[in-house]
Amino acid sequence: MRLKNETETWEFILLGFSNHPRLEPFLFTLFLFIYIVLLLTNLGIISLATVDPHLHTPMYFFLQQLAFLNICYSTAVVPKMLSNLISTKKTISYNLCMAQTYIALFLGAAECLLLAVMAFDRYVAVCHPLRYSKIMDNRTCVKLAAVSWTASFLVSVIPLFLTLPPLCKPYIINHVFCEAPVLLHMICTDTSLNELLMLVGGAGTLMLPFFLILISYGYIIGAIIRIRSTEGRRKAFSTCSSHLTVVTIYYGTGMFMYMRPKSTYSAENDKLISIFYAVINPMLNPIIYSFRNKEVKASVKRTIRKNTLTKAY
Repeated sequence: MRLKNETETWEFILLGFSNHPRLEPFLFTLFLFIYIVLLLTNLGIISLATVDPHLHTPMYFFLQQLAFLNICYSTAVVPKMLSNLISTKKTISYNLCMAQTYIALFLGAAECLLLAVMAFDRYVAVCHPLRYSKIMDNRTCVKLAAVSWTASFLVSVIPLFLTLPPLCKPYIINHVFCEAPVLLHMICTDTSLNELLMLVGGAGTLMLPFFLILISYGYIIGAIIRIRSTEGRRKAFSTCSSHLTVVTIYYGTGMFMYMRPKSTYSAENDKLISIFYAVINPMLNPIIYSFRNKEVKASVKRTIRKNTLTKAY
């Protein structure tokens, strides 16, 4: 108990980009801008899909889940990163470091499962269009989302919480925020069990959903090929292209970060990868997936027109 109380008062030195001090003001401005855009775009998706009845569909229900996840993930990381960029004391408390680690694992796993669920939704929409509304009803969508969130917590947070051994001094973290691969370098004892659990967890939350996505797209491509009209094939593919882009970006960076041995870690390269999937990707998701979508553009126009008419009266 005494050791636990002592560790909770520790502070870690979070180096971040301190080896490039002249770039820090520019990076602060850049990441602040990205974070503001991220908040506005993801909140915009949540708001539009809530107030516009035309967007009360399974696709936009899952997009709301993804947007909420993006906001939570980045908010756990970016404010502290911004604070350290303009501060001479670049530290992070033990409790906040652990919180960032658990949140990154939990929400990273949840995003993988949500992307798999969204691939299943696209499979039903393309391969079984006449039964789509019956298969993907409100109850089914809520159940799929609940299973994704619950399973992510059970397979990511619980194993790390039960097996994380004491950390060693000095507590210098050559990274931009705390996450599981980084903590492996701060463990005093043998980390083989933790590395094994991370690989197993990665297989369950990265590889299994990835294979389910591949299977879904195998059926989708087969269905698109059987469509005779060029316009029909184009329309069917357009409903999936954005999702496929998001999957490629997210899984590429996630697999590289979590599905490899500790000996291959590189601090500088890993910083850029982590920034990409924790900050850049959450900003890109609503832009790639929604704001280039005709339905979302139409919804924005309807909302603006409605607000304008309301103010006029």
